[in-house]
Amino acid sequence: MFAAAAAALVNTNLPCSSRIAPSSDFAPILLSHPAAAVRFRSSRSAGRPLRVRNAATRPAKTPAEEDWKIKREFLLEKRVRSVDVKEALRLQKENNFVILDVRPEAEFKEAHPPGAINVQIYRLIKEWTAWDIARRAAFAFFGIFSGTEENPEFMQIVESKFDKDAKIIVACSSGGTMRPSQSLPEGQQSRSLIAAYLLVLNGYKNVYHLEGGLYTWFKEGLPAAAEEE
Repeated sequence: MFAAAAAALVNTNLPCSSRIAPSSDFAPILLSHPAAAVRFRSSRSAGRPLRVRNAATRPAKTPAEEDWKIKREFLLEKRVRSVDVKEALRLQKENNFVILDVRPEAEFKEAHPPGAINVQIYRLIKEWTAWDIARRAAFAFFGIFSGTEENPEFMQIVESKFDKDAKIIVACSSGGTMRPSQSLPEGQQSRSLIAAYLLVLNGYKNVYHLEGGLYTWFKEGLPAAAEEE
């Protein structure tokens, strides 16, 4: 029960490929707070189910949290095209396409395609609302001490860097895919596909998606740049 609650909090805003399966017990997190520990123990001893009131109200669903099936159908309807890494490099060189790297800033600085622009679609959790504290605790339960959340300024930053007619190839680490397969009949969601969905939803007309992701780009030895600290 508690592990399921932890997993639900951790998985909020995460693409499917990054989600964590529930395990064991969430009780250690609750017991780490004295007031919560008293309420927890008294409810357990009284044989009543544990209820947490006014602890962390989940914010309203954002477009990025829309079901993957709906996002995929929209991307296909808008004819968003997926390209492999070599085609992406050709488009970048010959057709003035710009690679929008939506990975965390630290990963971008470590290595990225030359000329790519970084706008992270997820960021480290910054706020300290009850919901954010609960999510930090849930991440910590699974040994993750750098929990992430959707970047609420993502589209604002994108719009400051690209006009609506810009030619954009959206890239992340894994890439994901819209192509169905026997094991993944609806493809696989990723950060870059979520970002592509948000761009098209906000009126961008020339949005491509990097199939195979930047992992494949670097693996195939395509040009890479790094930023010094």
